Amino acid sequence: MRVLVTGAAGFIGHHVSARLLARGDAVIGVDNLDPAGDVALKQARLARLRHLPGAEAFTFHAVDITDREALRALFERERPRRVVHLAARVGVRAGANSANGYLDTNVTGFLQLLECARGVEHLVYASSSSVYGGGTPPPFREDAAADRPLNLYAATKRADELLAHVHGHLHGLPTSGLRFFTVYGPWGRPDMAPLRFLRALREGRPIDLYGEGRMRRDFTHVDDVAEAVLRVLDRPPTGTPPYRLLNVGRGEPVALRDFLAVLERHLGTPARLNLLPAQPGEMESTWADPSALERETGFRPRVSVEEGLARLVEWDAQHSGR
Repeated sequence: MRVLVTGAAGFIGHHVSARLLARGDAVIGVDNLDPAGDVALKQARLARLRHLPGAEAFTFHAVDITDREALRALFERERPRRVVHLAARVGVRAGANSANGYLDTNVTGFLQLLECARGVEHLVYASSSSVYGGGTPPPFREDAAADRPLNLYAATKRADELLAHVHGHLHGLPTSGLRFFTVYGPWGRPDMAPLRFLRALREGRPIDLYGEGRMRRDFTHVDDVAEAVLRVLDRPPTGTPPYRLLNVGRGEPVALRDFLAVLERHLGTPARLNLLPAQPGEMESTWADPSALERETGFRPRVSVEEGLARLVEWDAQHSGR
């Protein structure tokens, strides 16, 4: 099966592409290698994909999804059967000076992808737990209103969900939006809390802990996320319109301070903390109800924080020479 994966050089895109190759699919990787992120890390992820078993079925295209003509030409040339859309401008702390970039990539880029994907069997795309915003009672269910976003990133992801619904209604395009809950694991972003905490502990640097460590997150290991993506990809929605939203999270929120304590135990190193107030746009807590995902696919994320962080510590030691 030919699967087009946008954001293939990104964290989740890398793992999803590897899983697709491992099961024998052809992967058409797309990424613009945005210099706003860690380009060396993106190149390292691509290099790994090119050396995995099945890598002969991997092709890469340096295309920006906001480039309408290049994207359309790619679809016409490659003719994918299914699409996994993971490319995005990420982060919940977007400032006013970066607002246009978020809207261009996350909304306009997604709209262009939807237009190009008409006729594919199934489009699976990344949404976010941040769409639940303020006032949603926990645990978060997909039928919540999700109409009070706290940051620009969340607003763009909610807009994507609405655009997908329109394309299902007007054009019959089957779409599944996956609301990811705080994904972590090997090959992750170094600016996110798990790797930032881990490397600060290894190097004896102080850790800025926002919300004084009381904020709670439903940490979900990337192996579980990749498994969920593939299971959903193989099961297009059958409703009218063919549209659905699914949480991808463990359903077990963990306070940041407790998350950090697990890392302290694994490394045998106490943290030096700078306790800071929560930043604007941050949700106090995220908590997934994964029952719809389990009902649709027979799967729910299962890797515990203890096990997931043990894997992360081992991977980082191997890749940092420690």
